[in-house]
Amino acid sequence: FPSSYPLPKFCVSSYFSHTLLLTDFPETVQTHKPHFVALHCQEVGGKNYEASMAHVDCFVKELLSSEALKEYSRARVYLDENYKCQESFTALGSFYFIHDSLKSIQQFDFKAKKFRKVVGRETCTETLEHTPMLEKEKFPQDYFPEVRTRRTVDSFDLVNIHLFHDASNIVACEKSPSVYSGTRQKALGYVLDRITDQRHERLPFFLFGDFNFRLDAKQVIESFCSTATVQTVRAADTNEVDKLIFRETENDRKVVLQLEKKLFNYVNQDVFRENNGTSLLEFDREPSVFKDRLSELEISFPPSYPYSEDSSQGKEYMNTRCPAWCDRIVMCPSARDLVLKPENEEKSVVYDNIGPNVCMGDHKPVFLSFRITAGAGKPNANKHKCCVVQ
Repeated sequence: FPSSYPLPKFCVSSYFSHTLLLTDFPETVQTHKPHFVALHCQEVGGKNYEASMAHVDCFVKELLSSEALKEYSRARVYLDENYKCQESFTALGSFYFIHDSLKSIQQFDFKAKKFRKVVGRETCTETLEHTPMLEKEKFPQDYFPEVRTRRTVDSFDLVNIHLFHDASNIVACEKSPSVYSGTRQKALGYVLDRITDQRHERLPFFLFGDFNFRLDAKQVIESFCSTATVQTVRAADTNEVDKLIFRETENDRKVVLQLEKKLFNYVNQDVFRENNGTSLLEFDREPSVFKDRLSELEISFPPSYPYSEDSSQGKEYMNTRCPAWCDRIVMCPSARDLVLKPENEEKSVVYDNIGPNVCMGDHKPVFLSFRITAGAGKPNANKHKCCVVQ
């Protein structure tokens, strides 16, 4: 950008429900006034995508025609809707909106191996494998997918990711770290190796999506139930553990926690909301494995999952899983160098959630607002304000 260019903001987003995108998302855009918006979605079409995928096109048209995006005449939308091809279906969606004030934004063509100027609005669905402007990969059965696009502000990669979840609370608490944590660690390591391999020029990257990071269940339960006794209930037909019931040793043997495959019913849900649950961050250990490869700003918002999907309960968690910070925005060290915090603006970097008091579905999106420098490390480099939302 010319040295006299204004300081544009950028906004990156993910895991939005239809209601959020058409209400809270435009509000976020209007509040932060980003000049570049990157919106990452997982589970395009919803959990029942076979029945709901037909509504996605209408939703995209409504979003593109929203008042908040009228000054974003350039856009790229990539939606993996081809659920009939299960061997390659990822259900990932990536939206990119460019404000009219930005004059020279380019996107990388992975086939031609060069950047191309972004002009107009384009929507690409179904056969993303044949789209040269992104890289899509669905890993073997023990991995989850990722999609990458590459853009110039200064140049950086944006990677959309969805990692494996905890299938059973019972299994998750058997050991520390859990077997599921090990699977996610393996998958994320694979993604990082792919991003940083030698196929393309190595650039700073931002990685955001549903990492499905969970608290160390075994350690959490030991902390919550340190003085409780446990009753093990086994299934009559298989003799496998069906539920664990933790009771106080006194106080009429009151149940403190009941655990089943898809039940995490803890007596004091306030612990996940008091001080935004940050006292539990000591059990948020999965990201630490990658501390030399990934950076994340300090978390000060409540766990992002699993919120109640009852529209009247914006702050309540479901009792299906132990609440955790599943939705994250992380970056490589060189990308962190692009995230600048001017000394005279204490609030120029913000990492928070969206819609804290309203129902957003079972995931609460998070955003990162920051300033980025075009031509970092070069004389007269310009600072540009950015907002990234997951």
